Amino acid sequence: MKKIFITISMCFGLMAMIMQPVIGTLAGVINVYAEDGMVSEEGGESGLEDDAEDVDDEEDDTEEDILPQIYIKAVNPGYKIDGVNNVGEMIEIARIGNSDVPILLAGTAISYTNSSGNTSVLMEFPEHSWMTGETLLLRLASSPGSELANLTYSKTLAFNAGLSLIVNGEVVDEVCWTGKVDCYKAFNSSKPTTLVRNLETGEFEHNLVYTPEYAEGNYREEVEENTDTADNPETAVNKLVPQCHGLQFSEILSYYETAKSEQFVEFYNPRSGTVNLDGCKLRYKNKNYVLTGMVEPEGYFVYYPVGFSLTKNPTNSNKLEIIDVDDVVVDTLEYPNGQRKGTAYAYLGLDEAGGEIWKVTYAPTPGAPNNYQEFRTCEAGKVINEATGNCVKIASVSEKVCQEGYYLNILTGRCKKITVKEEKICPEGYYLNPETNRCRKIVQNKGADYSLTPENYKEDTSFVALYAVLGVMGVGLLYLMWEFRREIGKLGRKVLGLFKRKG
Repeated sequence: MKKIFITISMCFGLMAMIMQPVIGTLAGVINVYAEDGMVSEEGGESGLEDDAEDVDDEEDDTEEDILPQIYIKAVNPGYKIDGVNNVGEMIEIARIGNSDVPILLAGTAISYTNSSGNTSVLMEFPEHSWMTGETLLLRLASSPGSELANLTYSKTLAFNAGLSLIVNGEVVDEVCWTGKVDCYKAFNSSKPTTLVRNLETGEFEHNLVYTPEYAEGNYREEVEENTDTADNPETAVNKLVPQCHGLQFSEILSYYETAKSEQFVEFYNPRSGTVNLDGCKLRYKNKNYVLTGMVEPEGYFVYYPVGFSLTKNPTNSNKLEIIDVDDVVVDTLEYPNGQRKGTAYAYLGLDEAGGEIWKVTYAPTPGAPNNYQEFRTCEAGKVINEATGNCVKIASVSEKVCQEGYYLNILTGRCKKITVKEEKICPEGYYLNPETNRCRKIVQNKGADYSLTPENYKEDTSFVALYAVLGVMGVGLLYLMWEFRREIGKLGRKVLGLFKRKG
C-alpha cells in the first residue's frame, strides 16, 4: 500500500512539473487579455467597455492640458499696388480638423523675427479670447481691407522675415521666408505672392492667387460685464494687460544740449488696450532697469533714465531692449554713430520693402508723434547753410545795395560780380573749337570737291612719308650689299679685268 501511495505521488509530481510551464503561459495570456479589456474579473467580456469608459474619463481629465491644435496656414507681407502700401497683408491661422468646440487662445502669441534677426511679439491673444471657427484672419491695422479681419496687428511684415506660433511658451508652428537654409524663398516686390501651406505635404508654397477665409463669428472675446471702474480702481487695473507685449521703441535722445537730464527713451503702444508696464524692464548694456506706469492705447510713454545715462554718440551701435515680465524680449533698438547735439533718433514709418525707417531729426517730440527735420532751427536773422548744416547771418537787402553788375550773397552779405561769359570771335581763316574754346586754322582741300582729310592734316605730311620710305629702302640696300659683298667683289674684279684686257 505504501508503495502504491509513493508511486501515485510520484506520478502527480511528474504531472505538475510537466503542466507548470503550460499553466504559467495560460495565466500570462489571461492577464494580458484582461488588461486589454477582453476578460472581466468574472471572466466575462464587459471589462472592455469599462476600460474604454476609463480611458475616456482620463482623456476628459487631461483635455485642458493638451495644446490647441492650430497652425499657420498662410502669410502675405503686403505689396505696394497702384500707389497703395501694404495691399493684401495678412496672417491666416487654422485649426486641425473640423470641430464645433471653441479653442481657448489664452497663452497664445505670434512671435515675429524681422530681417535683422530681432524677435518681438507681433500678436498676443487676450486671456478670455476664443477661436470659434476653422480659421482666424489677422491683418495689418493700416492695410486696405483691415476691417475684414478677426483681429489686427500693428507691425508690418518684411519681405524676408519669419513667424512663430507660441502656446504657453512652446513653439507649436513656425515659418520663415529669408531664402536661407531651412527657410522658404523671400517675397518679391515686383511679383506679389502669398505663402500658403500645402495641406497634403505640410510645406509652404508661393501662390500667385490666394483668397484667405474670413468669417465674422470665428473669434470671440469674453469681457466682464461690470464696466463701472470709476468707483473701483482695482477692477480697472486688473483689466489692463499685465505684460508689455506689443510695446515698441519710437524715439531716443542721447546727445543732449546742456544736461544729461534731457536724455529720454520713448515707447509707443499700438494696441487697442492700455499697457501696464509694472514688472517690465529696459535692458541697456546688460543691465535691467525697472519700468512702471501705464501706456494708453495708441499712445506714447517717455522714460527718462534713472541711475544711468545713454552714450551720447556711440562709436558702435548701442542696443536697448524691452523685457517683459516673462523675460521675453519684446522689442530691440540700436542707435548708431552719427548722433548730433540736440537731435533725436526717431522711427519714421516703413519703406516699400517693409523695413523700418529711422533717422536723426532736429525736432525731438517726446510723448508725441515723430517729426523729421533735416537741419537745425536757426535763430532770427540767420538761415541754414545746407552745405555745412550751420546757421549763418542773413544780410538784409534793404541795408546793402550792390552796384550795377553785382549781386548780394545773402549768406556772406557781400557783393559779388555777375560774370557774363562772352562769346569768342576767331579771325578770318580760323574756327572756334567748342571743347577747348580756342581758335584753330581752317584747312582747305585743293583737290576734289569733297575731302576725307582730317581737320588736323598738314601739307608736309606727304614729304615726311617719302623720306621715311627712302630711308627704309636705303637701309635695305646697304644690308644687301653687306650680305653679298663677296659676290659683288668677284663681279667687280671680273669687270675690272675686262677693262684691262681691252686697254
